[in-house]
Amino acid sequence: MQIIAKRTLRLFWEKHPRAEAPLRAWFATVSAAQWKAPADVRAQFGSADFVADSRVIFDIAGNNFRLVAHVSYGFGRVLVKFVGTHAEYDKIDAGTV
Repeated sequence: MQIIAKRTLRLFWEKHPRAEAPLRAWFATVSAAQWKAPADVRAQFGSADFVADSRVIFDIAGNNFRLVAHVSYGFGRVLVKFVGTHAEYDKIDAGTV
């Protein structure tokens, strides 16, 4: 999958250094993936949640952080829409962020 907005991840881990290794691991895993449907995401990330508009919520670093991405299965792209702490995540609407 092609991931759009790695800069968003980098800016986040610069503020939260504990997130760097888990976000790099997520990036590497997703970059190597070839998801064709939500079931493919679920096979790799069993704790992933799915919401409106083909958005997927990933738990990062033992659920200390959350990442929301829009997955375009047909184009093989993942657009990072949000990355934040669990408390920051609780303040957003994952379906519209």
